[in-house]
Amino acid sequence: VQLQASGGGLVQAGGSLRLSCAASGRTFSRYAWFRQAPGKEREFVAAKSWNSGSTLYADSVLGRFIISRDYAKNTVVLQMESLKPEDTAVYYCAAASGFPNVQAMSTGSVMDYWGKGTLVTVSS
Repeated sequence: VQLQASGGGLVQAGGSLRLSCAASGRTFSRYAWFRQAPGKEREFVAAKSWNSGSTLYADSVLGRFIISRDYAKNTVVLQMESLKPEDTAVYYCAAASGFPNVQAMSTGSVMDYWGKGTLVTVSS
């Protein structure tokens, strides 16, 4: 199983980006996004369980980011709006093969598969 995140790039503050995560070899029902800014630890961004319908967002992105699924493309999407310079980071998607809830997923420790990151740079 491989996860591949894409869609990163350079955007001005206030702009938008759409990240995608494609899984090869298997379909999952639980995905999460994390990010790691230069010199900082990895942090949780968003998680969703398509089994329960539960969604969780970090306070820093609530109301600006949306995690969803593009069934036509078989990808998980992170739509990012009103981007801020502090959103600059490498973004990673992750999938869980078990049945963790979104709170557990937010810790990262229950995620089984991780994709290579995609860099998002927000200029001021």
